[in-house]
Amino acid sequence: MPLSPRVPEIGALELLLAVARLGSVGRAAAEIGVSQPTASARIKGMERQIGVPLLERSPRGSRPTEAGRLVVEWARQVVEAAQALDAGIDALRERRDARLTVVASLTVAEYLMPGWLLALHATNPGTAVTLRTANSADVAGHVLSGDADLGFVEGPLPPAGLAGAVVAADRLVVVVAPDHPWARRRSPLSGAELSATPLVLREPGSGTREVLEMALDPYGGAAPPRLELASSTALKAAAMTGAGPVCLSELAVVEELATRRLVAVRLAEELDLRRPLRAVWPSGQRPSGPARDLLALTRRTAGTHQARMAQARTLPPRTAARPATGTGAAAGTAGSAARSERPVLRARPDRSRKS
Repeated sequence: MPLSPRVPEIGALELLLAVARLGSVGRAAAEIGVSQPTASARIKGMERQIGVPLLERSPRGSRPTEAGRLVVEWARQVVEAAQALDAGIDALRERRDARLTVVASLTVAEYLMPGWLLALHATNPGTAVTLRTANSADVAGHVLSGDADLGFVEGPLPPAGLAGAVVAADRLVVVVAPDHPWARRRSPLSGAELSATPLVLREPGSGTREVLEMALDPYGGAAPPRLELASSTALKAAAMTGAGPVCLSELAVVEELATRRLVAVRLAEELDLRRPLRAVWPSGQRPSGPARDLLALTRRTAGTHQARMAQARTLPPRTAARPATGTGAAAGTAGSAARSERPVLRARPDRSRKS
Protein backbone atom coordinates (compact mmCIF):
# COMPACT_ATOMS: atom_id res chain seq x y z
CA MET A 1 0.00 0.00 0.00
CA PRO A 2 1.54 3.34 -1.01
CA LEU A 3 2.21 6.01 1.60
CA SER A 4 -0.23 8.87 1.97
CA PRO A 5 0.86 12.19 0.43
CA ARG A 6 0.60 13.61 3.96
CA VAL A 7 3.77 11.77 5.04
CA PRO A 8 6.72 14.22 5.04
CA GLU A 9 10.09 13.37 3.52
CA ILE A 10 12.92 12.16 5.76
CA GLY A 11 14.86 15.44 5.48
CA ALA A 12 11.91 17.45 6.80
CA LEU A 13 11.49 15.05 9.72
CA GLU A 14 15.18 15.38 10.57
CA LEU A 15 14.78 19.17 10.64
CA LEU A 16 11.76 18.93 12.94
CA LEU A 17 13.69 16.69 15.35
CA ALA A 18 16.56 19.18 15.41
CA VAL A 19 14.20 22.08 16.20
CA ALA A 20 12.61 20.08 19.03
CA ARG A 21 16.03 19.22 20.49
CA LEU A 22 17.69 22.65 20.09
CA GLY A 23 14.64 24.88 20.69
CA SER A 24 15.40 27.14 17.73
CA VAL A 25 14.77 27.03 13.99
CA GLY A 26 17.98 29.04 13.42
CA ARG A 27 20.17 26.64 15.43
CA ALA A 28 18.50 23.63 13.75
CA ALA A 29 19.13 25.18 10.32
CA ALA A 30 22.82 25.66 11.13
CA GLU A 31 23.14 22.03 12.27
CA ILE A 32 21.36 20.67 9.19
CA GLY A 33 23.38 22.93 6.88
CA VAL A 34 20.64 25.15 5.38
CA SER A 35 19.74 28.81 5.80
CA GLN A 36 17.18 29.88 8.41
CA PRO A 37 14.66 31.10 5.78
CA THR A 38 14.93 27.74 4.03
CA ALA A 39 14.39 25.87 7.30
CA SER A 40 11.37 28.04 8.21
CA ALA A 41 9.86 27.50 4.76
CA ARG A 42 10.37 23.74 5.07
CA ILE A 43 8.65 23.63 8.50
CA LYS A 44 5.70 25.67 7.21
CA GLY A 45 5.44 23.42 4.17
CA MET A 46 5.37 20.35 6.42
CA GLU A 47 2.62 21.91 8.58
CA ARG A 48 0.52 22.51 5.46
CA GLN A 49 1.22 18.96 4.27
CA ILE A 50 0.16 17.36 7.58
CA GLY A 51 -2.67 19.83 8.19
CA VAL A 52 -1.81 20.85 11.78
CA PRO A 53 0.60 23.39 13.37
CA LEU A 54 3.76 21.72 14.64
CA LEU A 55 5.66 24.57 16.35
CA GLU A 56 4.88 27.41 18.71
CA ARG A 57 7.14 30.34 17.84
CA SER A 58 8.18 33.07 20.27
CA PRO A 59 11.04 35.55 20.70
CA ARG A 60 12.70 32.95 22.97
CA GLY A 61 12.66 30.25 20.28
CA SER A 62 10.40 27.48 18.99
CA ARG A 63 8.91 24.45 20.68
CA PRO A 64 6.54 21.69 19.46
CA THR A 65 2.80 22.10 19.87
CA GLU A 66 0.83 19.26 21.44
CA ALA A 67 0.29 17.76 17.97
CA GLY A 68 3.90 18.56 17.17
CA ARG A 69 5.12 16.47 20.13
CA LEU A 70 3.28 13.44 18.76
CA VAL A 71 4.73 13.98 15.29
CA VAL A 72 8.21 14.41 16.80
CA GLU A 73 7.91 11.04 18.57
CA TRP A 74 6.75 9.29 15.41
CA ALA A 75 9.38 11.10 13.34
CA ARG A 76 12.12 9.88 15.71
CA GLN A 77 11.19 6.26 15.02
CA VAL A 78 11.07 6.86 11.26
CA VAL A 79 14.44 8.64 11.19
CA GLU A 80 16.08 5.95 13.33
CA ALA A 81 14.77 3.27 10.96
CA ALA A 82 16.04 5.27 7.98
CA GLN A 83 19.46 5.59 9.63
CA ALA A 84 19.56 1.82 10.16
CA LEU A 85 18.65 1.32 6.50
CA ASP A 86 21.38 3.75 5.46
CA ALA A 87 23.97 1.92 7.55
CA GLY A 88 22.89 -1.42 6.11
CA ILE A 89 23.18 -0.13 2.54
CA ASP A 90 26.68 1.20 3.29
CA ALA A 91 27.67 -2.21 4.66
CA LEU A 92 26.41 -3.94 1.52
CA ARG A 93 28.29 -1.53 -0.73
CA GLU A 94 31.48 -1.92 1.30
CA ARG A 95 31.19 -5.70 1.04
CA ARG A 96 30.65 -5.45 -2.72
CA ASP A 97 33.49 -2.99 -3.18
CA ALA A 98 35.89 -5.03 -1.04
CA ARG A 99 36.26 -7.83 -3.61
CA LEU A 100 36.37 -8.09 -7.39
CA THR A 101 36.60 -11.35 -9.33
CA VAL A 102 37.75 -11.08 -12.94
CA VAL A 103 38.11 -13.92 -15.45
CA ALA A 104 40.06 -13.21 -18.62
CA SER A 105 41.28 -15.00 -21.70
CA LEU A 106 44.96 -15.91 -21.51
CA THR A 107 46.15 -13.18 -23.88
CA VAL A 108 44.33 -10.43 -22.00
CA ALA A 109 45.30 -11.84 -18.59
CA GLU A 110 48.96 -12.14 -19.47
CA TYR A 111 49.65 -8.98 -21.45
CA LEU A 112 47.03 -6.36 -20.52
CA MET A 113 45.48 -7.18 -17.18
CA PRO A 114 48.58 -6.59 -14.98
CA GLY A 115 48.73 -2.93 -16.00
CA TRP A 116 44.98 -2.49 -15.65
CA LEU A 117 44.94 -3.99 -12.16
CA LEU A 118 47.86 -1.85 -11.00
CA ALA A 119 45.97 1.24 -12.15
CA LEU A 120 42.80 0.00 -10.42
CA HIS A 121 44.72 -0.50 -7.18
CA ALA A 122 45.82 3.13 -7.30
CA THR A 123 42.18 4.28 -7.25
CA ASN A 124 40.63 1.40 -5.24
CA PRO A 125 43.37 0.34 -2.79
CA GLY A 126 40.90 -1.42 -0.50
CA THR A 127 39.59 -3.78 -3.19
CA ALA A 128 40.95 -7.34 -3.19
CA VAL A 129 41.07 -8.62 -6.78
CA THR A 130 41.00 -12.26 -7.84
CA LEU A 131 42.08 -12.87 -11.46
CA ARG A 132 41.26 -16.18 -13.11
CA THR A 133 42.36 -17.24 -16.57
CA ALA A 134 40.48 -19.38 -19.09
CA ASN A 135 39.93 -19.59 -22.80
CA SER A 136 37.23 -17.33 -24.20
CA ALA A 137 34.55 -20.05 -24.22
CA ASP A 138 35.11 -20.81 -20.54
CA VAL A 139 35.21 -17.10 -19.63
CA ALA A 140 31.61 -16.83 -20.84
CA GLY A 141 30.54 -19.71 -18.62
CA HIS A 142 32.12 -18.17 -15.50
CA VAL A 143 30.43 -14.81 -16.10
CA LEU A 144 27.02 -16.33 -16.87
CA SER A 145 27.13 -18.48 -13.72
CA GLY A 146 27.99 -15.50 -11.52
CA ASP A 147 31.44 -16.83 -10.60
CA ALA A 148 33.02 -13.63 -11.93
CA ASP A 149 31.98 -9.97 -11.80
CA LEU A 150 33.54 -9.15 -15.17
CA GLY A 151 35.06 -11.14 -18.03
CA PHE A 152 37.43 -10.39 -20.90
CA VAL A 153 37.34 -12.36 -24.16
CA GLU A 154 38.89 -12.38 -27.63
CA GLY A 155 36.71 -12.71 -30.69
CA PRO A 156 34.50 -10.90 -33.18
CA LEU A 157 31.26 -11.07 -31.15
CA PRO A 158 30.26 -11.27 -27.47
CA PRO A 159 29.37 -14.83 -26.40
CA ALA A 160 25.65 -15.69 -26.24
CA GLY A 161 23.87 -14.29 -23.19
CA LEU A 162 26.48 -11.62 -22.54
CA ALA A 163 26.63 -7.90 -23.23
CA GLY A 164 30.00 -6.31 -23.81
CA ALA A 165 32.18 -3.41 -24.83
CA VAL A 166 35.36 -3.37 -26.91
CA VAL A 167 38.26 -2.28 -24.69
CA ALA A 168 41.25 -2.88 -27.00
CA ALA A 169 42.19 -4.19 -30.44
CA ASP A 170 44.64 -6.91 -31.33
CA ARG A 171 45.74 -8.85 -34.39
CA LEU A 172 47.13 -12.32 -34.91
CA VAL A 173 50.51 -12.91 -36.51
CA VAL A 174 52.13 -15.99 -37.99
CA VAL A 175 55.67 -16.42 -36.65
CA VAL A 176 58.47 -18.90 -37.34
CA ALA A 177 62.01 -19.57 -36.18
CA PRO A 178 64.72 -17.57 -38.02
CA ASP A 179 65.92 -20.71 -39.86
CA HIS A 180 62.47 -21.66 -41.15
CA PRO A 181 61.99 -21.28 -44.96
CA TRP A 182 59.08 -18.89 -44.40
CA ALA A 183 61.43 -16.48 -42.58
CA ARG A 184 63.14 -15.79 -45.94
CA ARG A 185 60.01 -15.53 -48.10
CA ARG A 186 59.85 -12.60 -50.45
CA SER A 187 56.19 -13.00 -51.36
CA PRO A 188 53.34 -12.69 -48.84
CA LEU A 189 51.76 -15.90 -47.59
CA SER A 190 48.35 -16.47 -49.18
CA GLY A 191 45.24 -17.65 -47.43
CA ALA A 192 45.30 -20.89 -49.43
CA GLU A 193 48.90 -21.64 -48.35
CA LEU A 194 48.17 -20.89 -44.71
CA SER A 195 45.01 -22.97 -44.82
CA ALA A 196 46.90 -25.98 -46.21
CA THR A 197 49.71 -25.85 -43.62
CA PRO A 198 49.50 -27.68 -40.26
CA LEU A 199 50.19 -24.97 -37.65
CA VAL A 200 51.00 -24.94 -33.96
CA LEU A 201 47.80 -23.57 -32.43
CA ARG A 202 45.92 -22.88 -29.23
CA GLU A 203 43.32 -25.39 -28.09
CA PRO A 204 39.71 -25.36 -29.38
CA GLY A 205 37.61 -22.78 -27.52
CA SER A 206 40.32 -20.13 -27.46
CA GLY A 207 39.60 -16.78 -29.06
CA THR A 208 42.85 -16.98 -31.03
CA ARG A 209 41.83 -20.28 -32.60
CA GLU A 210 38.33 -18.98 -33.37
CA VAL A 211 39.57 -15.88 -35.22
CA LEU A 212 42.08 -17.87 -37.30
CA GLU A 213 39.52 -20.51 -38.27
CA MET A 214 37.03 -17.83 -39.32
CA ALA A 215 39.69 -16.11 -41.47
CA LEU A 216 40.62 -19.41 -43.17
CA ASP A 217 37.07 -20.61 -43.69
CA PRO A 218 36.88 -19.16 -47.27
CA TYR A 219 39.92 -21.30 -48.18
CA GLY A 220 38.49 -24.58 -46.97
CA GLY A 221 39.27 -24.13 -43.30
CA ALA A 222 42.43 -24.62 -41.30
CA ALA A 223 44.44 -27.80 -41.73
CA PRO A 224 44.51 -30.13 -38.72
CA PRO A 225 47.03 -28.57 -36.32
CA ARG A 226 50.49 -29.98 -35.92
CA LEU A 227 50.40 -29.24 -32.21
CA GLU A 228 47.78 -27.87 -29.82
CA LEU A 229 49.13 -26.05 -26.77
CA ALA A 230 47.37 -24.16 -24.01
CA SER A 231 49.27 -20.87 -23.70
CA SER A 232 51.19 -18.25 -25.65
CA THR A 233 54.36 -19.14 -23.74
CA ALA A 234 54.17 -22.73 -24.97
CA LEU A 235 53.40 -21.60 -28.53
CA LYS A 236 56.44 -19.32 -28.61
CA ALA A 237 58.69 -22.05 -27.21
CA ALA A 238 57.44 -24.46 -29.86
CA ALA A 239 58.11 -21.96 -32.66
CA MET A 240 61.62 -21.14 -31.42
CA THR A 241 62.54 -24.84 -31.25
CA GLY A 242 61.45 -25.40 -34.85
CA ALA A 243 58.12 -27.13 -34.30
CA GLY A 244 56.56 -25.18 -37.14
CA PRO A 245 54.67 -21.96 -37.88
CA VAL A 246 52.68 -20.57 -34.99
CA CYS A 247 49.67 -18.25 -35.02
CA LEU A 248 49.20 -16.13 -31.90
CA SER A 249 48.57 -12.60 -30.64
CA GLU A 250 50.87 -9.79 -31.66
CA LEU A 251 50.82 -8.75 -28.00
CA ALA A 252 52.66 -11.95 -27.11
CA VAL A 253 55.63 -11.64 -29.47
CA VAL A 254 56.71 -7.99 -29.39
CA GLU A 255 60.00 -8.80 -27.62
CA GLU A 256 60.71 -11.96 -29.62
CA LEU A 257 60.23 -10.12 -32.92
CA ALA A 258 62.40 -7.20 -31.82
CA THR A 259 65.27 -9.56 -30.89
CA ARG A 260 64.81 -11.81 -33.96
CA ARG A 261 64.19 -14.90 -31.86
CA LEU A 262 61.06 -15.16 -33.99
CA VAL A 263 60.24 -13.78 -37.43
CA ALA A 264 56.78 -12.59 -38.50
CA VAL A 265 55.65 -13.96 -41.85
CA ARG A 266 54.18 -11.33 -44.18
CA LEU A 267 50.58 -12.24 -44.97
CA ALA A 268 48.52 -11.42 -48.04
CA GLU A 269 46.18 -8.46 -47.62
CA GLU A 270 43.23 -10.79 -48.12
CA LEU A 271 43.89 -12.29 -44.68
CA ASP A 272 42.29 -10.18 -41.96
CA LEU A 273 43.49 -11.43 -38.59
CA ARG A 274 42.47 -8.40 -36.56
CA ARG A 275 40.22 -8.96 -33.57
CA PRO A 276 38.60 -6.91 -30.81
CA LEU A 277 39.21 -7.61 -27.12
CA ARG A 278 36.00 -7.25 -25.12
CA ALA A 279 34.85 -6.84 -21.57
CA VAL A 280 31.67 -8.91 -21.02
CA TRP A 281 28.93 -9.14 -18.40
CA PRO A 282 25.44 -10.72 -18.24
CA SER A 283 22.90 -9.19 -20.62
CA GLY A 284 20.44 -6.86 -18.92
CA GLN A 285 22.91 -5.89 -16.20
CA ARG A 286 25.56 -3.21 -15.90
CA PRO A 287 28.89 -3.53 -14.07
CA SER A 288 28.89 -1.77 -10.71
CA GLY A 289 31.42 -0.90 -8.03
CA PRO A 290 35.01 -1.96 -8.78
CA ALA A 291 33.89 -3.80 -11.94
CA ARG A 292 32.52 -0.53 -13.31
CA ASP A 293 35.75 1.26 -12.34
CA LEU A 294 37.91 -1.37 -14.07
CA LEU A 295 35.79 -1.16 -17.22
CA ALA A 296 36.14 2.64 -17.31
CA LEU A 297 39.89 2.33 -16.81
CA THR A 298 40.32 -0.08 -19.73
CA ARG A 299 38.45 2.28 -22.03
CA ARG A 300 40.63 5.22 -20.98
CA THR A 301 43.84 3.30 -21.74
CA ALA A 302 42.72 1.79 -25.07
CA GLY A 303 44.28 4.59 -27.12
CA THR A 304 47.59 4.33 -25.26
CA HIS A 305 47.72 0.59 -25.91
CA GLN A 306 47.12 1.01 -29.64
CA ALA A 307 49.80 3.68 -29.91
CA ARG A 308 52.32 1.47 -28.10
CA MET A 309 51.65 -1.47 -30.41
CA ALA A 310 51.96 0.73 -33.51
CA GLN A 311 55.30 2.03 -32.25
CA ALA A 312 56.54 -1.51 -31.58
CA ARG A 313 55.87 -2.47 -35.22
CA THR A 314 58.19 0.30 -36.45
CA LEU A 315 61.15 -0.54 -34.19
CA PRO A 316 64.18 -2.00 -36.03
CA PRO A 317 65.08 -5.55 -34.97
CA ARG A 318 67.78 -5.84 -32.31
CA THR A 319 70.54 -8.35 -32.89
CA ALA A 320 70.35 -11.53 -30.88
CA ALA A 321 72.05 -14.88 -30.85
CA ARG A 322 70.35 -17.49 -32.99
CA PRO A 323 68.32 -19.71 -30.68
CA ALA A 324 69.49 -23.27 -30.20
CA THR A 325 67.18 -25.89 -31.65
CA GLY A 326 68.72 -29.11 -30.40
CA THR A 327 70.75 -29.03 -27.20
CA GLY A 328 71.94 -26.39 -24.78
CA ALA A 329 70.37 -24.03 -22.29
CA ALA A 330 68.00 -22.32 -24.75
CA ALA A 331 66.62 -25.58 -26.00
CA GLY A 332 66.29 -26.91 -22.48
CA THR A 333 64.42 -23.82 -21.30
CA ALA A 334 62.06 -23.84 -24.27
CA GLY A 335 61.50 -27.56 -23.98
CA SER A 336 60.68 -27.37 -20.27
CA ALA A 337 58.26 -24.51 -20.94
CA ALA A 338 56.47 -26.55 -23.59
CA ARG A 339 56.38 -29.66 -21.38
CA SER A 340 54.79 -27.68 -18.51
CA GLU A 341 51.71 -26.89 -20.61
CA ARG A 342 48.69 -29.02 -21.49
CA PRO A 343 49.64 -32.33 -23.17
CA VAL A 344 49.95 -32.30 -26.95
CA LEU A 345 46.78 -33.60 -28.53
CA ARG A 346 47.88 -34.13 -32.12
CA ALA A 347 51.18 -34.18 -34.00
CA ARG A 348 51.80 -33.98 -37.74
CA PRO A 349 54.94 -33.42 -39.83
CA ASP A 350 55.77 -29.80 -40.59
CA ARG A 351 55.23 -29.97 -44.37
CA SER A 352 55.66 -26.19 -44.61
CA ARG A 353 59.46 -26.71 -44.56
CA LYS A 354 59.20 -28.40 -47.96
CA SER A 355 57.74 -25.31 -49.59
